[in-house]
Amino acid sequence: MPLESPAMTQSIPLPQASSPSPGGLSGGGADSFADRLAADGQAMVRRAITTVQINIGKMCNLACHHCHVEAGPGRTEIMTWQTMEKILGWLKRYKDELGIQVVDLTGGAPEMNPHFCDLVEALRGLGLHVIDRCNLTILLEPGYEDMASFLARHKVEVSASLPCYLGDNVDKQRGKGVFDGSVKALQKLNDLGYGQEGTGLRLDLVYNPIDYGLPPAQAPLEADYKKHLYDHFGIEFNKLWTITNMPIKRFEHALKRDGAYDGYMTRLTEAHNKANVDFVMCHSLVSIGWRGSVYDCDFNQMLQMPIDGNGTGLGSAGSTEEHVVELESKKLWDYTPEELIGRAIQTGAHCFGCTAGAGSSCTGALG
Repeated sequence: MPLESPAMTQSIPLPQASSPSPGGLSGGGADSFADRLAADGQAMVRRAITTVQINIGKMCNLACHHCHVEAGPGRTEIMTWQTMEKILGWLKRYKDELGIQVVDLTGGAPEMNPHFCDLVEALRGLGLHVIDRCNLTILLEPGYEDMASFLARHKVEVSASLPCYLGDNVDKQRGKGVFDGSVKALQKLNDLGYGQEGTGLRLDLVYNPIDYGLPPAQAPLEADYKKHLYDHFGIEFNKLWTITNMPIKRFEHALKRDGAYDGYMTRLTEAHNKANVDFVMCHSLVSIGWRGSVYDCDFNQMLQMPIDGNGTGLGSAGSTEEHVVELESKKLWDYTPEELIGRAIQTGAHCFGCTAGAGSSCTGALG
């Protein structure tokens, strides 16, 4: 049976602009996103904390071209059990007061942290819903063969990266052979009940564009994914989340290599939808670094922008070195709820990636 046209999963080209918009698009220090908010009479303030997202390490068995974490096999940053214990203590103390419902574990490949299973068990013991940001192929690696069964046993939601349902496109972005491995891992998860009605085992897939455009509309793309994956591989899943590629780290490097960075940023700003501002994830989430520092989102974490301003020239230290920022910034367990709720959110030009078009969050489109 012939494959569907790759056009079915290509991104929507962003509107062209004749020249870059002003306001710090190339990282010159100005915050063009803040300027846009001010012009629209909007503000970004944390209203609640229902989700705590924790990066437990940057080690990964893959080194994907779009990875904003710049994760890979050579990364050695790993959250220690001592740090995890402090985070667990903070969660136990404040989860009910804050109404925290979800802990979102990310990396790297979070499963590669040697304390991953202990952390999951402790979080589930606190009655929290756990999401595992899984690259799928890790479930097939030597030493991780029982990981899928562990996730199912503890009712961990799996959010799995699969940037296309066609093999060539996935391998182009994530490495040769990754698509075949992803299919095998998805079939393994399905065999355990993931993505099946009535099991309580949620399996969501994550799409991000292969090229330099916005994601297409989420609902029809999800239908395409479901039909193709079921027809060709018997794979089922719950939802597809479409996520815009953030113009930072590896993706930023690719944009600049191809002379496309200023154009991409200009296109994002022109696709900005102010209606999305009220629904971006940082209004109800905090992101925790591998040493326990606190950020408004995962993207700010990778740009060394902690909420205390101790990084990227925003605070007294002014360091842009990630290990220094993680070491010196105030840790989660040093904050009270009152210090986190009602706090202004740090922004930058990259934030247009969350508000452009239909919007983008860690759980897909906003509108």
